[in-house]
Amino acid sequence: MRELTLTSRHPRLRLERRTLARALARLDAEFRVTPADLPTLSPAGRRRARAQATAQTNVPSAAPPGALSVTFLTDPALTRLHADFLNDPTPTDVITFEGDPAIDHAGDICVSVDTALAYAEKHKLPFAEELLRYVIHGWLHLAGYDDLEPRKKRRQRAAEDRALQLLRAAGLVPAFTLKPR
Repeated sequence: MRELTLTSRHPRLRLERRTLARALARLDAEFRVTPADLPTLSPAGRRRARAQATAQTNVPSAAPPGALSVTFLTDPALTRLHADFLNDPTPTDVITFEGDPAIDHAGDICVSVDTALAYAEKHKLPFAEELLRYVIHGWLHLAGYDDLEPRKKRRQRAAEDRALQLLRAAGLVPAFTLKPR
């Protein structure tokens, strides 16, 4: 099991750490890149998938090894990160920073709680599932998925759907809640 740091920097979020940790462990253990996914992965993602497939006889897992951190933020805080590190001052939903395998670090996933809440309310979706989808989205970026082109975005969305379905079936959707204002 990987080292995992789960942090909420959102003043209203109640973070169900145990279930989220179990959900990420389940993804690490069971989620697999399908052969159809390989052409849509980044070059690093394809290299990692091929190396895992060579080392194992089964289809490679999606998750890179090493410590992982997931941080839940407000929209303004994530927008500042977007501006500071990606030179883009616009709001966004998830930012993923690749880790360094040399120091056993898989990466960092930063998620906007406010964006997940607004999207869930607008589309009448469960808030907890939408927030979990954002975590999955970042996890898939670490695995090498790319969503900058329409074809790759569709593949990543399909992978998100598969991962969310896996976690729903296992009863591992964390009960994220927001404290009243």
